Amino acid sequence: MRYDWNVDEISELFELPFNDLMFRAQQAHRAHFDANEIQLSTLLSIKTGGCPEDCKYCPQSSRYDTGLEKELLMAKEEVLANARAAKEKGATRFCMGAAWREPKGRAFEIVCDMVSEVRDMGMETCATLGMLNEEQAAKLKEAGLDYYNHNLDTDPEYYKEIISTRSYEERLDTLKHVRAKGMSICCGGIVGMGETRRHRAGLVAQLARMNPHPESVPINMLIKIEGTPMENLDDLDTFEFIRSIAVARITMPASHVRLSAGREAMSDEMQALCFMAGANSIFYGEKLLTAENQDADSDQALFERLGLRAEEKVDVASSRRMVNA
Repeated sequence: MRYDWNVDEISELFELPFNDLMFRAQQAHRAHFDANEIQLSTLLSIKTGGCPEDCKYCPQSSRYDTGLEKELLMAKEEVLANARAAKEKGATRFCMGAAWREPKGRAFEIVCDMVSEVRDMGMETCATLGMLNEEQAAKLKEAGLDYYNHNLDTDPEYYKEIISTRSYEERLDTLKHVRAKGMSICCGGIVGMGETRRHRAGLVAQLARMNPHPESVPINMLIKIEGTPMENLDDLDTFEFIRSIAVARITMPASHVRLSAGREAMSDEMQALCFMAGANSIFYGEKLLTAENQDADSDQALFERLGLRAEEKVDVASSRRMVNA
């Protein structure tokens, strides 16, 4: 496994002829995974809107008028009901997202309770709550959290064009706290935000130099939300998005590469090429925080057409031992 990728090397991967790139990605994928299994995660917004950050892509920022109503933290029983429904539909991981800069006070304690009870259902647990300090990471670990999601969004150079209220180093610090407490990391980025291919290579380099690599790497296609500064950007070329999946797979061969936001607008053919490029995880369910997603029945129909099957539940304790070995 390599942890010394540089931006020039990754840029060269992006430049490969498409068929050669897909072949390389398939080789990397099959060396570490069953190529016909897809891990299913469900993501629920447990606290929506009102975020003080200025991320230019985000409808939950209080700085933009996107028509999104601010909501308080969801009641624990409602969250648990959603988790049970996700499990019944085949999801093995339940992710809880709160639109906070960082968690505080009693609300954080309630989320820790949610994590424990979802974990008791036999599901993997994931949370994305903003920045964490060392103490908060320890409490989430104690509650039984398996994964913490904290995306880098883009590379350090382009980052200043996306957000000014949180530094790149602060993002990396949160990931360090999570890793130090023995939890797995879900960390990726967003493409189609006006960045260059070089910036996309820079994002992958940041991820692929982490040792160990993030266990889950979500690759998001920008969803252009009316009212945000990015609502009128040009669409990213389909093949460029697929290349991004393939390059992530080659450089992080043992990570789950997740086909994430933007999937609702993707054709079956585009999704199939993403799976061929090495994507082996999706967010499963009709909502992705506040955005629309493919419905579960459509996903199951596509899996049947492609001969894909859901990955069976992972032994979380065993996978944790592997991470810490």
